[in-house]
Amino acid sequence: MKIRILSAADVNAALPMSKAIAAMRRAFGQLSAGETNAPLRARLAAEKGVTLLMPAYLKQSREMGVKIVSVYGDNPSLGLPVVNAAVLVLDPQTGLPLALLEGNSLTAIRTGAGGGLAADLLARQNATTVGLFGAGAQARAQLRALMAVRNIAQVYLISRSRQSAEKLAAEIAVWPNAPAVTLAKSPRQAVKNADVVITATTSAAPVFNGADLKPGTHITGVGSFTPQMQEVGAAAVLRAKVVVDSREACLAEAGDIIIPNAPIHAELGEIINGQKPGRQSAEEITFFKSVGVAAQDAATAAAALAEAERLELGTVVDLG
Repeated sequence: MKIRILSAADVNAALPMSKAIAAMRRAFGQLSAGETNAPLRARLAAEKGVTLLMPAYLKQSREMGVKIVSVYGDNPSLGLPVVNAAVLVLDPQTGLPLALLEGNSLTAIRTGAGGGLAADLLARQNATTVGLFGAGAQARAQLRALMAVRNIAQVYLISRSRQSAEKLAAEIAVWPNAPAVTLAKSPRQAVKNADVVITATTSAAPVFNGADLKPGTHITGVGSFTPQMQEVGAAAVLRAKVVVDSREACLAEAGDIIIPNAPIHAELGEIINGQKPGRQSAEEITFFKSVGVAAQDAATAAAALAEAERLELGTVVDLG
């Protein structure tokens, strides 16, 4: 029995954003069509942290995997990340393990790609300006994904740390087709000029005033992940057509939607499958809320494995 092991560098090489967005289209389409088997994630608690198991099988595309995510709050004192993940790809015909992928990079790419797909379906075609809240790995991934589907010329960047914002601005400057980056002096400056607003922070309170949004803005919210967190406030959400990755998951976890009791227009997969309309006017404000689902991991891991096999990336180990 042979298994291919892919490092973070291998995952990034094997999963360019265009391929990741295509994988998200498959994943969300099947999720909303009832063509996935994704049991509720299991929680395994230990003295110092918790480990989550997230399995999924996509019936139409026959993609199957399990993500294992550990969250250990004391890890920084040991020089280790708080969150660590790995994804195991399984053969749905035999159950044999096919690959083991570094999971943090895969998670960043698949979450970014979900936001990119939503922007492709919901943002105005002529969107060129972004208000970006956050300067971490997910802010990077969301911006890269957006740039894969729209011609972005200007980014207004705002972060709690000036240093992290300056670091990200310097990185963006050397990206291919890099947009101009302005370090916003206030949330209002970032939002009032934006065609697309991206929130990728850990804030429990709204990071901008929804009244500052101009008509036609698209919002992607990926930071808040508990019923108590509200990164995008009621003033913004209640002005918007709300689209989610999963109704069930967002109604259980997304404070952005739970707190204002916001009506959900559609799952992203329902728009992909033609069951619900996306943007219907240039003036409409749209909001995509993502908390992440296991089908995303299974689809992107399978896509990364296929490309890694083609490019001969990673290390193949014979387990005997």
